Amino acid sequence: MLLSLLAALQFPQIDPIIFQIGPLAIRWYALAYIAGLMLGWKYIVRLVRRDGDKAAMSEVQVDDFLVWATIGVVLGGRLGYVLFYRPGFYLDNPGEILAVWQGGMSFHGGLLGVTAAMLLFSRKYKLSFLGVTDLISMAAPIGLFFGRLANFINGELWGRTSDVAWAMAFPHGGPAPRHPSQIYESLLEGALLFLILWYLRNKTDKAMQPGFLTGIFIGGYGLARFAVEFFREPDAHLGFLFAGATMGQMLSLPLVLLGAYLVLRAAKKA
Repeated sequence: MLLSLLAALQFPQIDPIIFQIGPLAIRWYALAYIAGLMLGWKYIVRLVRRDGDKAAMSEVQVDDFLVWATIGVVLGGRLGYVLFYRPGFYLDNPGEILAVWQGGMSFHGGLLGVTAAMLLFSRKYKLSFLGVTDLISMAAPIGLFFGRLANFINGELWGRTSDVAWAMAFPHGGPAPRHPSQIYESLLEGALLFLILWYLRNKTDKAMQPGFLTGIFIGGYGLARFAVEFFREPDAHLGFLFAGATMGQMLSLPLVLLGAYLVLRAAKKA
């Protein structure tokens, strides 16, 4: 249904700024981050309540971690983009590093930032690190879903040229129709991965083994991202790298391997 809608419509000209009062501008990109964090927080609270005494975190700790997660996502995502994708540019223009409103966030960097936050949080409150990561992994696809929709609204990170029926001409992507790869990522990394994690946690005994859901999330994300990169236009300043792979694919391969390790490790203990 979604693809049929894309086929019937031109690219929707949606202003990236929802509204603006003087210098204060509220953007869809910011709203996507807020929605992902808030809905993810509510979802984790619900899971913790259902788990009761077996929960890896208390409700109060979940509330506290929201701040840690926000800092980890924003700092990690921005620094990841700076270091992985445009180190030369930001070395010459260090003042631009803080200009997050201009776009430029890396999921892989955000993942590292949140992982660091979870590690420090777990040590501070003497919690099971993998227990915490399993809970956060359940909610992470929510943020990915909204984040990729924001990429689509912004007309950025578009796909490669294509003649499929639902191809679209993006405002900054030239006149040629392209894959709406942001929608592919929203559906695969967000909606589908969320449903898989929900099913496994509710229907599989192995899901209660520490690290299993974490492995499914990071491995599933790595596979989805690697696949979608075949339809997504590589960053112009990077192009294709080793053996024709993109930066996104090269950064996703370690996630697939680590995810597989965590899943097998948990399965052996089940």
